[in-house]
Amino acid sequence: MDFLSDHSPEMLPGKRVLPPVQGHVEAPHGTTIVAATFPGGVVLAGDRRATMGNMIAQRDIEKVFPADEYSAVGIAGTAGLAVEMVKLFQLELEHFEKVEGATLSLEGKANRLSTMIRGNLGMAMQGLAVVPLFAGYDVDREKGRIFSYDVTGGRSEEHGFAATGSGSIFARGSMKKLYRDDLTEQETTTLVIQALYDAADDDSATGGPDMARRIFPIVTVITEDGFRRLTEAESSELARSILERRLEQPDGPRASLL
Repeated sequence: MDFLSDHSPEMLPGKRVLPPVQGHVEAPHGTTIVAATFPGGVVLAGDRRATMGNMIAQRDIEKVFPADEYSAVGIAGTAGLAVEMVKLFQLELEHFEKVEGATLSLEGKANRLSTMIRGNLGMAMQGLAVVPLFAGYDVDREKGRIFSYDVTGGRSEEHGFAATGSGSIFARGSMKKLYRDDLTEQETTTLVIQALYDAADDDSATGGPDMARRIFPIVTVITEDGFRRLTEAESSELARSILERRLEQPDGPRASLL
């Protein structure tokens, strides 16, 4: 990224010159990303819908990507710029590891992503914002951690759970009532899919599990063993079990009052 900034800054995602346009620019947007920690790791998940205005641009977009062996990024915002930023971020981490002979700390990765988002501020001011969610396993602290960002690159560490994107307010409300510190990995994966289901229930830009097309949320787990993405069979089984319970309780599981 530093090399491009010095020699070909126009090649960076946030530095490209846009053609003159009038009015609002419509581009595919990714929507809802959720994350939650559990003892021994963190789960990062995203729905599969991309929207363009009031239209569904894509039903099966992938929004969660491994950054390296122990971290992952979930994208919300302008899909094209976000995917390009993630690829550049992956290359940055790989380059650092080759040059230094060691992986960058999780804190360092979060800071580097913050710098890249800040570099996209010009595009964000024109309506092409990228707001990712970064999660990973901290090998030094031996626990999962979550970082959220704003369009200016401001970074905040989230504790327990977090969400970003258009359906984040509904997903966060869902996790707020169901999250506990002692959840198992299996329970945490169920939690994030419940949150995405609740987000899809109230936010038209968020896609829920599509049984007819066999399109299910992407769910990833990061532990001391590294990054792992749930298989389609695992995701579909979780989604089907939640859907069956929702037929009995459409609003989802109830949290106790006291």
